[in-house]
Amino acid sequence: MRAFVFPGQGAQAIGMGRALAEAYPAARAVFDEVDDVLGERLSALIWEGEAETLTLTRNAQPALMATSMAAFRALEAEGAGIEAASFVAGHSLGEYSALCAAGALSLGDTARLLRIRGDAMQAAVPEGEGAMAAIVGLDFETVAKIVADASEAGAVCEAANDNDPTQVVISGHKAAVERAMELCKEGGARRALPLPVSAPFHSSLMSPAAERMAAALAEVTLNAPAVPVVANVTARPVSDPAEIRELLVAQVTGSVRWRESVAWMAEAGVTESWEIGSGRALTGMIRRIAKEMETRTIGTPEEAAAAAQSLTEKGTADV
Repeated sequence: MRAFVFPGQGAQAIGMGRALAEAYPAARAVFDEVDDVLGERLSALIWEGEAETLTLTRNAQPALMATSMAAFRALEAEGAGIEAASFVAGHSLGEYSALCAAGALSLGDTARLLRIRGDAMQAAVPEGEGAMAAIVGLDFETVAKIVADASEAGAVCEAANDNDPTQVVISGHKAAVERAMELCKEGGARRALPLPVSAPFHSSLMSPAAERMAAALAEVTLNAPAVPVVANVTARPVSDPAEIRELLVAQVTGSVRWRESVAWMAEAGVTESWEIGSGRALTGMIRRIAKEMETRTIGTPEEAAAAAQSLTEKGTADV
């Protein structure tokens, strides 16, 4: 069995997806449609812009989705579509890419939703008041207890991303996050690294953004996905459109349960994961969660062609 997984914020890089657009008309069409929907040349920013501007949440989210969908369209052009997967999953905004690939959301609606999501998440907390940090060397339960101790006098600090057995991301008010980083190091963490983000994503401080996303999601058509989506919030598969809508709203403030999601897929029989889009961050996490799972990244024309060829060699009966 195979899962298609889609990266989240942090995987962006200037030039991502350009080779795909040059090699595959269907990939180029993705970038063109996203440009049209957003009313701007996002593709020019992705391929020729400044990294600092691309990293802005409002740009990074639709840009990463466009790159993932361009890679997915390249796979389809090579003969490896959604039927080659038993499940799809995505890390944070990557869940929107997963839903788009599985046919639950149209490309245009996905781009619009991610622009709204990026703006809403940025606006939820005044710049400079929030922070996030990666804690390396402690498990989720240990970090969750430590950050609870760091949250005092109304200052919020929460465990935001359970990425893998050795990496947890924390999120909240800047002072509380800094206090939690010190406590984690005292508690045995190998490293506590501040992340270059401008808002405390996946924390209760994002409640205003969740309200805005609830309103935006109510306005779009959401279909049953062609294959189940393993949701960030529950780490379990979901196919019902109404439930997917609710989980996307909950995802804004909820923890990204990536470690549990990958572990569940492995237990369900998934033996191979394809990371579709920019970078290989999820592949590294998956190797630390399910060491026996085969991994493959698909972000270039060569990788798309090789992935499709692997299906020809293996057959698709193991989907």
